[in-house]
Amino acid sequence: MQSRAAKGVTAPPGARVALGALAVVVIGSLGLVALDVAASPFHRRTVTAGLTVLVLTPAVLLGQYAPPPYRLPYRWRWGLLLVQALLTYVPLVVFQHRWLTLLGFLAGAVMLTLPPANSVPVALAVVASGPLLIRTGVVESSRGSLVALLSAAITASTVFAVTHLALLCSRLYGSKEQTARLAEQRAQARMRQDLHDLVGSSLVAIAMRAENALRADASAESAGAALTEVVELARRTQEDVRLISGAGATRSLADEFARAQRLLTTSGIGVRASLPPRLELDDAVTGCLRSVLHEAVGNLLEHSRATFCEIELRADEDGVRLIVRNDGVAAGAAPASAPAAGRGTGLAGLRGRVVALGGTLHSGPEGREFRVAAVLPLG
Repeated sequence: MQSRAAKGVTAPPGARVALGALAVVVIGSLGLVALDVAASPFHRRTVTAGLTVLVLTPAVLLGQYAPPPYRLPYRWRWGLLLVQALLTYVPLVVFQHRWLTLLGFLAGAVMLTLPPANSVPVALAVVASGPLLIRTGVVESSRGSLVALLSAAITASTVFAVTHLALLCSRLYGSKEQTARLAEQRAQARMRQDLHDLVGSSLVAIAMRAENALRADASAESAGAALTEVVELARRTQEDVRLISGAGATRSLADEFARAQRLLTTSGIGVRASLPPRLELDDAVTGCLRSVLHEAVGNLLEHSRATFCEIELRADEDGVRLIVRNDGVAAGAAPASAPAAGRGTGLAGLRGRVVALGGTLHSGPEGREFRVAAVLPLG
């Protein structure tokens, strides 16, 4: 079933400040344009149409620039960019230099929407289009082409800087939460393993010795009763240890998918996840898949510039397959989701665990995506 982004996503620290600063920049700048348009010697209908466009423009701009979790999905921002381009260039023919301020906002949106390799040239072209329109006589301005160029460049830089810093803040917040979660999980795993290997074996030895004592001293009623209590207590404690170290103490795959969605959404990354409605898996397979998902999401947050991630779990006759792919790798680039040196074995360390269960694990760039795929037997 296709699951949606997790609900109840909280805004990371700084997101509201960034959104407020963007609102001040956008509304303040467009307010100045509105005052200039209202004072212009145009027909009343023309002025009314221009002011109406300016009232609608902040919604488009904030949809483009808003930091997570207020930001619209990535695919929607392409449509908003087209609408913004129309609202920027078409009214220029009528309102002339009064509308040139919006070129800076368009250039900022281009840098935030297009891939980094293409965004800078296109943004520079947008900024340079103002002086070009003035030089060719399409737009009349008494301020000169240099003023239009500097104004657009300053606006674009301001918008891009504030929004980009808000995105970085969201990524750091998500990475911090992921690191804390992984540390907690590893500590719990060590504790469960220690309980099972050390305390469990000791309790088995106590129970066996008590049973031997019962057989050797069956005539002593008091000793027999005491030893019976010891045996029962030891057996009960052993069962408790098994419960602690068993699958009941672990999180289900559905819960893990929901947590990954919430974490990626909070970090400003679009996510689509699919999980079979009913899937019965062995405890070892479930734990291994959870670990692979942990590492894949953690590496994505820490080492990539992804804007979208797809997580898919499906089962077929070959086994159960977990695929995590993101768009944080350019074609021919080095693996963006590879663990940094000195940060642990990551996916490489999980490969041995997957192979031990009879499965395979592949990770690396494929075209313009980074893909992690784990295949395990249903077991």
